[in-house]
Amino acid sequence: MGASSGPRLSGMQKQVLSLYRGFLRAARAKSAEDRQQIESLVSSEFRRNAKEVDRKNFLYIEYLLRRAKKQLDQLRSPDIVGLSALNVSFSQTKHPTN
Repeated sequence: MGASSGPRLSGMQKQVLSLYRGFLRAARAKSAEDRQQIESLVSSEFRRNAKEVDRKNFLYIEYLLRRAKKQLDQLRSPDIVGLSALNVSFSQTKHPTN
């Protein structure tokens, strides 16, 4: 893993990527069926949020990061076998009014 010539990532972007990788690693510890379901759900949630959430809405992004960290901690537990989607909808995710 040497230096890459890609774009530099912000601290928040690094947190998001770290969480995504963490979910994929945690999914490896589950059964094959659960792993596939977890990977599919995580991928779709991250893609949906990347598309729908305004990149300048830092408060909402920080909220999503905190929620994802809690979900990841739960998923890492050996007693937990899968995830479920929670659709939280804020009417101002694209264009917040402050």
